Amino acid sequence: MFKYKINDDTELRLLEVRHAEELFQLTDASRNNLRKWLPWIDHTKTVENSKGFIEGTLKQFCNNDGFQAGIWYKGELAGIVGLHTINWSNKSTSIGYWLGDSFQGKGLMTKSCQEVINYCFNELGLKRIEIRVATGNEKSLAIPYRLGFTKEGCLEKSELLYDTYVDHYVFGLINEN
Repeated sequence: MFKYKINDDTELRLLEVRHAEELFQLTDASRNNLRKWLPWIDHTKTVENSKGFIEGTLKQFCNNDGFQAGIWYKGELAGIVGLHTINWSNKSTSIGYWLGDSFQGKGLMTKSCQEVINYCFNELGLKRIEIRVATGNEKSLAIPYRLGFTKEGCLEKSELLYDTYVDHYVFGLINEN
């Protein structure tokens, strides 16, 4: 199983079906803020929805197509970080992430993304990682800058968030080794 210890307080672990209740509670408690930037929030209405998400992420991992890891802080689920998919032909992937409201501002996401980057480059042998962020999402935009990504451009009307299209900045990081 995928498990990375970041420090004494924080680790990344694959989600398991037994975490469905905790994932749903975290999502539900942060629903208003998450809804601004994530299109799936309104479709997550029950613990069963979170269970279905976890089952899908375990299939993703088993198919060698990336993963979704829980960010565990002091024993509590704080958020999610993972790979959307892996393009093995081009040795590239993209990272997605979110944190519950009460876990923001602790540096958890920057540290978690750094571990994912290390894993992608050092263990998977990938060449390129992207992060795409809605142009107005200031907190999420800070992550790729902190991690040394290059802002490569803007994709206009890239994602439909409920009733409005948002633009995305595309950030890239290349493994030079």
